Amino acid sequence: MRQSARTLVARAARALELQGVNTTTTSSSAQVAAPFAISARSFANDADLLKTPLYDFHVENGGKMVPFAGWSMPIQYKDSIMEATNHCRTHASLFDVSHMCGLTLKGKDAIKFLEGLVVGDINALADGTGTLSVFTNEKGGIIDDTVVTKVNGNEVYLVVNAGCREKDLAHLNKHLQAFTAKGGDVTMDVHDDRSLLALQGPEAAQVLQQHVKEDLSKLYFGMFTKIDIAGSPCFVTRTGYTGEDGFELSIPNADAVALAKALTSDSRVRLAGLGPRDSLRLEAGLCLYGNDLNEDITPVEAGLTWTIAKSRRDACDFLGGDVIKKQLADGVKQRRVGFVCKGAPARQHSDVITPEGQKVGEITSGAFSPCLKKNIAMGYVDKPFAKAGTELKVVVRGKASDAVVTKMPFVPVHYHKPS
Repeated sequence: MRQSARTLVARAARALELQGVNTTTTSSSAQVAAPFAISARSFANDADLLKTPLYDFHVENGGKMVPFAGWSMPIQYKDSIMEATNHCRTHASLFDVSHMCGLTLKGKDAIKFLEGLVVGDINALADGTGTLSVFTNEKGGIIDDTVVTKVNGNEVYLVVNAGCREKDLAHLNKHLQAFTAKGGDVTMDVHDDRSLLALQGPEAAQVLQQHVKEDLSKLYFGMFTKIDIAGSPCFVTRTGYTGEDGFELSIPNADAVALAKALTSDSRVRLAGLGPRDSLRLEAGLCLYGNDLNEDITPVEAGLTWTIAKSRRDACDFLGGDVIKKQLADGVKQRRVGFVCKGAPARQHSDVITPEGQKVGEITSGAFSPCLKKNIAMGYVDKPFAKAGTELKVVVRGKASDAVVTKMPFVPVHYHKPS
């Protein structure tokens, strides 16, 4: 018998509490606020939520479905979040990330257009390679983070966050209209006809290789190609959100379930949901938009200065470039850092204080690390306290516990790069 959305959300909240994740529940709406922004317009009727083409597949395989960014998504399956996290670190896991928004810009001015909105040097990328970048606003704040791939000189492929889809598309369309009105040659295609699967883990390449003719050992981290997988035309990017080797596979909706079944028929692969995905990205020191990044935080403050191409730092000819150029020259007052904490797991919005009680920062993400078996977190602190090894305290439910500023990632990352 299918459980109600309210019951599933309550169980999800409990699972996250056990993991050390910040959750709150209100009796009026049964909404859950978690580090990865579980939310819903209504739990009275889960028909209000969008469903990916793999929804029935998730339910059939024991997926515990919860509202997330307007979608019904699996938070976990039959195993625990801790077990699923460790499985991805040692074998391979398959994530449905079809709620995210893939899009393509095409035209002879596609790159020129995009470089007015992001901080990277997209033109300098080799064909078939990509990079993490950010959309900025007029204040230099981050509208969203995105992986940008230069398919070729006239085509760029992007994937943006599900929770930012509407504002990102509105932002792109606004500037696209102005750009094309002046004669710019660029069009935008949103890939609502495609699903997105992420196969992650040290055995991911061995598993995927069985379904493709091309030699995946020559596809390095950040590279992109269009190939057939099990007979279906796919966009394949060697990337992910776990710190492990892996691939993101954009596939026509009609073929998504068949590919998921083919991949999970391998005993090395397990389905994984939002819970382990959040643990994995936090252990890898990766940001979550809405927690660790927002429109009031610049890439310099966020420790993402490396995304600002050196070739663009003189002109800074993108939105908010004047603010960012000044920060590059003068420095910033706060920095994003990692923490290893004692006591209760640190939670989003927990105050970071000195041993003397002075507030010097705030936690943005925190949880128990399944791999390290200790509490980890990230957040922002005043620059004088950002050095690794600095001893501070984090206040959780009114109690201050010891925390040490720590370099990220918390665990080693394993990306497939040329030797």
